[in-house]
Amino acid sequence: MKIQRQIETKLKALTPLKLDVINESHMHNVPAGSESHFKVICVADAFEGKARIQRHRLINQILADELAEHIHALSLKLFTPAEWQTAGETVDASPKCRGGTGL
Repeated sequence: MKIQRQIETKLKALTPLKLDVINESHMHNVPAGSESHFKVICVADAFEGKARIQRHRLINQILADELAEHIHALSLKLFTPAEWQTAGETVDASPKCRGGTGL
């Protein structure tokens, strides 16, 4: 199973109202077809009452196997439904990769 699909399948356990798993590997200096850099946008009641660090730890725990073996970078945008609405139901675009050039 592809890594992106594994991430989606595992995070559905949170019963999200919105779940976008975006493979951003193409934006980085990796071989074509790589699945190493992801952005996750997740809106779920499961985040209610949890601090940002607690939310990130929850996702890291759910995706522990993928993080240990396959994922190089994981950007997490995690919201409660009210926070998502306040954010205008949008997130900022990811920055361009600097490619490890030292710039």
